Amino acid sequence: MRIVLIGAPGAGKGVYAQYFKEKYCIPHISTGDIFREEIAKGTELGLRVKQYVESGQLVPDEIVIEVVKNRLQQPDTQRGFILDGFPRTLVQAEALDQITTIDKAIHLNVSEEVAVKRLSGRRVCPVCGR
Repeated sequence: MRIVLIGAPGAGKGVYAQYFKEKYCIPHISTGDIFREEIAKGTELGLRVKQYVESGQLVPDEIVIEVVKNRLQQPDTQRGFILDGFPRTLVQAEALDQITTIDKAIHLNVSEEVAVKRLSGRRVCPVCGR
């Protein structure tokens, strides 16, 4: 099963991703998680991404697409995957069509009020950013 979860921050993508991960035994692929991990490791990719994150900019499509394409080539994605945070743009969606096929795209829609309430309850670790 190849699933894409789409929704604003606080919509519940992580909750649903965990559910599908357990139900189908497939990896949850979050571009945000990948970027935070690379930044924490100080890799070349992490250094490239960090400059955009620190300035509040979106990471350019080419970088995001490269990261997702490389991740989808890993052996654990053969049975499927859950994409969270990708695609975010039309360019990314078109690239995803070239990379693989998707079985389900799920749009999680919540009101701004609910999203803000959920996000305000989140805590962030100052060390790892999670």
